[in-house]
Amino acid sequence: MIVVSNSGPLIALAKIGKLHILRELFGEITIPKAVWDEVVVKGKGKPGAKEVEKAEWIKVMDVKDRLSVEVLRGEIEVGEAEAIVLAKELNADLLVMDEKIPRIIAESIGLKVIGSLAILYIAKKRRLIEDDFDEIVRQL
Repeated sequence: MIVVSNSGPLIALAKIGKLHILRELFGEITIPKAVWDEVVVKGKGKPGAKEVEKAEWIKVMDVKDRLSVEVLRGEIEVGEAEAIVLAKELNADLLVMDEKIPRIIAESIGLKVIGSLAILYIAKKRRLIEDDFDEIVRQL
């Protein structure tokens, strides 16, 4: 299964100590270079930076179609644009993204999108997390 993620879910899940759920559900996650830069480089010292940097199961890839990224940049941020374009380039099974407008764009070009909340719900149903679901959502 090919899964691409934007920065928002990585940061949100790391912030509540649940980044590992992505690995447990999907094995490997691919992120574009802009997402790596946003979370690890620019986000140094913030939630998610160390966790993502140390996660060997998170792979970083360059986006080839720079023109599509630039077109999308008129509407959304670079990390979101690169995540959408990379998911399309890889014919990803799933794009992990929380933000509303980028999700609408991704779905409009045929990508299947899931957010942090849905990931936590699936993890709870599969008993990958024991915590009270309402408490996890509150923390998120």
